[in-house]
Parts: sequence; structure tokens; C-alpha cells
Amino acid sequence: MEASAAWKMRWQASTLPMAKTFMEVACRKKSLVCLAADKYTMAELFDLLNSVGSSIAALKTHVDLIDDWSKDEWNQFCTLAHEMDLLIFEDRKFADIGKISRRQMGGIYNIGEWSDLVTAHLISGPDIVDGLQKAWSDAGREGGVLLLAQMSSRGNLLGPNYTSTVVEAGRVHPGVFGFIGNGSNANSVRELRTMVGDGKMIWTPGVNLATGDGEMGQRYGDPYEAVMAGSDCIIVGSGIHGASDPAAAAAAYAELSWKALLER
Repeated sequence: MEASAAWKMRWQASTLPMAKTFMEVACRKKSLVCLAADKYTMAELFDLLNSVGSSIAALKTHVDLIDDWSKDEWNQFCTLAHEMDLLIFEDRKFADIGKISRRQMGGIYNIGEWSDLVTAHLISGPDIVDGLQKAWSDAGREGGVLLLAQMSSRGNLLGPNYTSTVVEAGRVHPGVFGFIGNGSNANSVRELRTMVGDGKMIWTPGVNLATGDGEMGQRYGDPYEAVMAGSDCIIVGSGIHGASDPAAAAAAYAELSWKALLER
């Protein structure tokens, strides 16, 4: 199916190139799943990617959590991810001023060289997005910033006023790919979509086929309901890599998310 037909108004309204790249990948993979690859050795990451790569559209990483990280092996991992037609999403949650954030995209991990997407808080102001985009430009690449508008963890401080401020600034910033929403609550996603409109993505962690409370204050909502409410990508971690059969679990999430998009 053509991306414009599947995504309709989202395709028409999106202006950031990386947003349309994601929509095209999702259509090729028939999946709106981003795997939260919460593994801590390179061997585990390779095993997981080889197992579920065909059923996911994006891969969410925390590069600084890898115990045996090396530049060469990480480059091999990123090459494999791109060969599997995946976007690489480094969940760095940048929060500093633009100048520092630009430098943080470099350094030993050189995030700007291999990430397609990163997360950021807007607590320091919209210049952070400019800094991150300049880092991609420095590397001769394009990317997109996902702003934290909501969180699904219990007791978080991203209240309604903060959310509306982030959305107001992010909606008009050309470097913003979209927003992170609270997938554990479909009503929250629906309200966020109303604020965001059609021009930006909403990606939602906090979803699991087994809904309810998880570890350390995490809460889970239904992935189908999240997409129907306006989520464009469901971020799934333990629901896939913690399953007895991760490949089958990833395929189930992919099928459910794609079905929800077409019904939406």
C-alpha cells in the first residue's frame, strides 16, 4: 500500500523528511512497532535484532547502557538495522541548551552519525532542537527530534500545562518529528492528538498486550487502543524481548498496530 493512502492526512500534513521516511518504512514492514531494545551486551542486541527485525519499523536504543560497547561492533549493529529497513531511535532524552546538545550528539558515541531520531525534553527551550538538527547537518545527515510531551511512569512531572507548552512550541518547529505520548492511557493520547493536529507524529511507550502495572511504576495500556486514539508508533519493550517467543510476539504487535492504522 502507498504511504499516502495508509496515512492520509498525516502524510499530507507532514513536512519533515524523516517523518515521511518513517511512514514509508511502516508501510513496507506493515508495522507501527518500535522495539525498545533494552539489552546490555552487543551479543544480546544482535540476537534480538535478528529475531524480530522483520516485524518492527524502528529500534529504540540506549547506547550508553551497553556494557561491552565498541565503535566497530556498534557500527556493524547499525548497518544491520538499516539493512533490515529500520529507523534507529536513540532515546537519549537530551535536556541541555542547544550548543551543549549539539556537542553531546558527537563525543565517543557520535550519535549524530547513526541515529535517525532522538528524544529531548524542552525544559531548556526550543534552541535544543536547533542544536540537535545542526549536529545531524554536521554529519551530512537528516534526523528528527521527538519531544517528551507526556510520560507513562507513575508520578512524573509532565502535567497538562507543561504538555500544552511543549506542543505549542513543537508544532511550529520544523526540526520536530513529533511527540512522545502516554500510551498507557488512550484518553491521554486522544487529547494529545487533538492538541498536536495532523502535522507531527505521536509515538507512545507504555503499551503492552498485557495491560496494567509493570515494574518500578511503569503502567501499560492496550496498543490497539493507543493507535486508534492517535499514536503513530507503539514503543514495545518487555512485551517483545521478555516474551517466550520474541519473534512471534513482535509479529503479533506488528499485525495489531497495522490493523489499527488501517481502521483509523
